[in-house]
Amino acid sequence: MARPQAAVAATLAAVAAAAAVLSSQLYRRRCRRLASRVRELEASLAAATEKAAAERRGRVRAQQSLRKALSEQELSSDEKKKLSKSPKSFPMASIGVVQSCFSTRNGTPRQPLVVPLARATVVLDPARVPAEALEGLADYSHCWILYVFHLNTDLDKMWNDPARSKLKAKVRVPRLKGGKMGVLATRSPHRPNPIGLSVAKVEAVDGHSILLSGVDLVDGTPVLDIKPYLPYSDSVKGAAIPNWLEVDGALAVESIHFSEHFISALSDCWMHVQKQSLYASADEFQDLVKEVLSWDIRSLSQRIRPHEVTIKDVTDNGRSKIDNGCNNDEDRQSVDSSTSVVYHLHLEGIDVSYRIDQDSNIVVENAALLSSAVNQHQYNYLTWREKFLLVAGHFGLYLIKKQSKWWAAS
Repeated sequence: MARPQAAVAATLAAVAAAAAVLSSQLYRRRCRRLASRVRELEASLAAATEKAAAERRGRVRAQQSLRKALSEQELSSDEKKKLSKSPKSFPMASIGVVQSCFSTRNGTPRQPLVVPLARATVVLDPARVPAEALEGLADYSHCWILYVFHLNTDLDKMWNDPARSKLKAKVRVPRLKGGKMGVLATRSPHRPNPIGLSVAKVEAVDGHSILLSGVDLVDGTPVLDIKPYLPYSDSVKGAAIPNWLEVDGALAVESIHFSEHFISALSDCWMHVQKQSLYASADEFQDLVKEVLSWDIRSLSQRIRPHEVTIKDVTDNGRSKIDNGCNNDEDRQSVDSSTSVVYHLHLEGIDVSYRIDQDSNIVVENAALLSSAVNQHQYNYLTWREKFLLVAGHFGLYLIKKQSKWWAAS
């Protein structure tokens, strides 16, 4: 009886071993088939990827050839040679516009941050820049603004007929009192490409708009780009400047006095402009005037011959003009019986007139509404005040929560 059972057990063991061997062979065969299939799929994917890349390269080459053919279709041989030697152009469009307290170039600071109260709103074009693009900018204290010097008088010639537009290699520098310096060693607006770069304090961000202070931007300036200011890379310790820039107070005035007539006239004007102004009150506006006039904003020619009866001014393109007394002319001057020149500053739709003597003492005499009434700005002080209150409320809640956590921990 024992022998048949032993035989059965041996048979079952042999069958189990055979089954295990067969299963192992089947598994290895299946793995080989799957590995082969994976290699086939990888090769197919690589071929498809290479084919798509080749097609893309072909399309790019075809587009480049088409553009070149179209651009040279009606060009003569001389024009082709000129085109091959001409520099590349990079067409750009503005992404927004500046709504500034400075109505004209006259009085706009020559550098940023020298007039802390100078405010402006950068309004971005929603069609080009979504509001989400400004997310996070309010966390920075300052930002860079790249813009176009759109009031340069030679822009049309520069863009429409660049062959006739010759670059002035040297420009007059205010601090050198008529001395010239290479244009690329200055901040002159008359540059090979009329692009400006300014830093400003970020006061608030709302939708597509940014409130800035310390600006040196005139109203209507087209904005090309905005970048955050990074102290660790944008501020260079030990940076050197030329000796002629180290003269302290070279353009500073001696004193500023506001006449009683100016204060009274400003009060009347303020009733008309306050709803459109970026300033809270007439007193704050007067502080702005004082900050602007604390630097001699006159042109070099005005400082050299300030008391001529017939005032000649030189425009940006080098042609001279005679002041005809027009009330809306930028940089206009009028001469009274004592041959003392009255200068004009346009801020927030208000014409501020003042005199300055040879010792750089200023007397601000009058304020009058400009004929253009007021700046038609989308944002004003009341608009931004609500934003400030909202930010202050959030900050107050943050402080309360932080203090509560500190109390709980202690």
